[in-house]
Amino acid sequence: MRLPKAREWLFWEVDVKKLDTRKHACSIIARVVEFGCLADVRWLIETCGMERIHRFFRDEGHTEISDRTLAFRRAVFEARGEAWASPPAWRRLNGDLWVD
Repeated sequence: MRLPKAREWLFWEVDVKKLDTRKHACSIIARVVEFGCLADVRWLIETCGMERIHRFFRDEGHTEISDRTLAFRRAVFEARGEAWASPPAWRRLNGDLWVD
């Protein structure tokens, strides 16, 4: 699934035509969660679903997401008591945002 034109501003440094919402879900979720507005988060929930978003936070993590954003998003995504993953070591050591 392709990224809608209204969300392209979130991905200023990549070719949005190459982004796929399924293949690049981790990076898309991280970017929307960190920089997106309410409309972007609504789109994310519709596109990925709450279970996929919770799985991202629970199992994967991402260095792009700040601690402040994580605390806020715990409330937004109704995950206050859920344990969330730290970013994997390869992601902490790799400066690339889009790892295929």
